[in-house]
Amino acid sequence: MSAMIINLILQAIAGAIGGNAAAAGLDKADLGRAANTIAGAIGGVAAGQIVSALLPTLVAAASGVDIKTVVAQLVAGGVGGAVTTVIVGMIKNLAAKS
Repeated sequence: MSAMIINLILQAIAGAIGGNAAAAGLDKADLGRAANTIAGAIGGVAAGQIVSALLPTLVAAASGVDIKTVVAQLVAGGVGGAVTTVIVGMIKNLAAKS
């Protein structure tokens, strides 16, 4: 498997975990388990790609899989998934009140 596919998988998994963790911590951001996972995975991949684009050292390291790249992708994916889930959950709750 290529390093890019591995990075995308890591970002999606970390995003899904981050999204579910954020929703568990904030009741107002909870979308339900499946929606938290989907929103988190999408946010994780998006954030991971943004971080890869902004940090050229990650792009250079993406040709091979090393621990620094893996940790950076996991952190970016987890944070991106959490943020995306919270934002989508808050928007959903605001729309439901209207």
